[in-house]
Amino acid sequence: MMLEDESPEKTSPEIPEEPTGEASGLPESPGELVPELEELPEEAPSLAPADRIDLEELREAAVAVRREIGKLVVGQLEFIDLLIASLLAGGHVLVEGVPGIAKTLTAKLLAKTIAAEYTRIQFTPDLMPSDVTGTTVFNMADSKFTFTKGPIFSNIVLIDEINRAPAKTQAALFEVMEEQQVSVDGTTYKLAPPFFVIATQNPIEQEGTYRLPEAQLDRFLVRVVINYPNHEEEKEILYRFKNDFRQARQSEVEAVFTKELVAKYSALVEKIFIRDELLDYIAALVHRTRTHPDLYLGASPRASLALLRLAKAVAALGGRDFVTPDDIQQVAFPVLNHRIILTPEREMEGYGTKDIIEEIVKSIEVPR
Repeated sequence: MMLEDESPEKTSPEIPEEPTGEASGLPESPGELVPELEELPEEAPSLAPADRIDLEELREAAVAVRREIGKLVVGQLEFIDLLIASLLAGGHVLVEGVPGIAKTLTAKLLAKTIAAEYTRIQFTPDLMPSDVTGTTVFNMADSKFTFTKGPIFSNIVLIDEINRAPAKTQAALFEVMEEQQVSVDGTTYKLAPPFFVIATQNPIEQEGTYRLPEAQLDRFLVRVVINYPNHEEEKEILYRFKNDFRQARQSEVEAVFTKELVAKYSALVEKIFIRDELLDYIAALVHRTRTHPDLYLGASPRASLALLRLAKAVAALGGRDFVTPDDIQQVAFPVLNHRIILTPEREMEGYGTKDIIEEIVKSIEVPR
C-alpha cells in the first residue's frame, strides 16, 4: 500500500489523484495492509493539526501482532493483515483454503496475541445447536433450571470446518454473529466484547458437508482465500521446523492486545475520516453488482457498510486518519467475493468472482 508523505488536515483531506475508468482496478497483489515501521515517512509536527488522530500506538501494535504470528507462520501476510483489520472493524472472517496451509494455526496464534478468552469449536455432522450456544439444565439441588453457557461465549472463537455441521447448527450462529447475544428459552444472554469469529472451510472434500447459505455468508465481513506457499516460503517452513516437530515455539508467542485495547483501537477506526465522494464511490460499486449482467445475485447494503468499515481499518493500520480510493479498492475483493453469485453461463465459461469484481472496479470512475 502506498502511503502519503504528508497527512492532510482532517477537515479537507488532499487525496492524490487516482486513475479513472479502465486505468483503475484491483491490484494484482494486494500487498501489505500493515506497513513496517521504517516504511512510514516521518510527519512534520508543524503540519499536524490539533484534531488529528494519533494512530502510532495502533500501528505499532499491529506490527507487533504480525511479528508474533510470524514466529511460526511463514508468509500469509495479507491473511494476517485482514484478520487484524477485521478485528478492529468489528467483523467476522471466513477463511477458505486447502488443508495444511496454516489456516487454523494462524487463527490460533492471533488469539494468543490477544489477552482474551479463546475457544475452538470443531464442527461435525452430529453437532447440535445447544453444543454451540449452551443449554438449560435442571439442578436437582435447588430444583431450578440453570443455563450452562456453550463454547460460543468467548472473545475469540475459531470454528473449524464450519460447513461440516448441518444447517440447524449453522443457523444457531446467526443471532450470535449479528447481535452478539444468545436467546435460549425466552431469555437473552449478552456476550462480552470483543466477539470475533474466525471460521474455516475447505474448498474440496465436499462429501458430507453442508453449503453455507447466502444469509450466513453475508454475516462475514470478509472471505479470505488462501493459496499454497511459494517455493521459497516452502523451504523456509522446512528450515524453521526441522528441529521443532511439535511447534514448541507457540509458547513464545506473546499477547499484544488486551480487550480494552481492542475496544480503544476500534473506537479510533470509527473516527477515521472519509469524504462524501468516497461514500458515493462505495455505493456505486455495490449498486453495480446488482445491475451487472453477469451476476445472478448482487451484494446487499451490508456489503456497503463492510467496505466502509474495512477501508477505515486499513487506513488506520496504514497510519492514516483518512480513507483513500486505494483503501476501498484494496478491500473490494475480500468483502464482495462471497456476496455475489455469477450467472450459470459465466461460470461455465470459466469466469470467477475476481474477474467480475475487477471489471466493476474498472468501470466506476474514481473520485478525485
